[in-house]
Amino acid sequence: MRLTSSYLEDFLSLFFPELCASCGKNLFKNEVVICTNCLYNLPCTNFHLDRENQAARQLYGRIVFENAASFLYFKKGSKVQNLLHQLKYNHRPEVGVKLGELYGRELKKHKLYAEADMIIPVPLHPAKIRRRGYNQSECFAAGLSAVLNIPVNNSILSRSVSTVSQTKKSRFERYENMKGAFSIRNSELLKEKHVLLVDDVLTTGSTLEGCAACLETGMPKKISILTLAFAG
Repeated sequence: MRLTSSYLEDFLSLFFPELCASCGKNLFKNEVVICTNCLYNLPCTNFHLDRENQAARQLYGRIVFENAASFLYFKKGSKVQNLLHQLKYNHRPEVGVKLGELYGRELKKHKLYAEADMIIPVPLHPAKIRRRGYNQSECFAAGLSAVLNIPVNNSILSRSVSTVSQTKKSRFERYENMKGAFSIRNSELLKEKHVLLVDDVLTTGSTLEGCAACLETGMPKKISILTLAFAG
């Protein structure tokens, strides 16, 4: 039965090949989501090895946080941009999960992040979730959770205001755009907990700033920040 299934998969792959989310080339049989060549050449930041990294410095003085790190460097026209485009706009949530798993394996070696109590992804407004079908930050969080064995909590932080796109806004405009955009419920679940706040891309940090300000009202013990990519 397994042999028959294997033949069927091989036959289907001839007509409906799975493509690498990074470079768009056909995946080989044992490759999943991202081809071996692209995996090997991911532009990893290694920020988690340095508490004074660029992501942390981007947020200093704006958020009270314990640690901050990003997995990959983001540049326009890069394969990382391809990955994020596939994740956010081409209905490929598995890209976020895969990258979360990869980063989780690195973070698992370090107590700074591996000993957190819960993961909270930056929420999307319900209207945007209906259009997209999922929250890309939740996908990244799910991958991290699977490896780090830290539960994801999607019920505490919510986006109460549907903000317009941040892409072409200045730092100040992004900050103004995020004012009052988030709210919390069940805040008692945060008390004395170490929270990992997770987002897809760190650019100016205005979204994370708004989320962290909300979470702080629940008096968590620590807030650490992780993003899939750094574009700061």
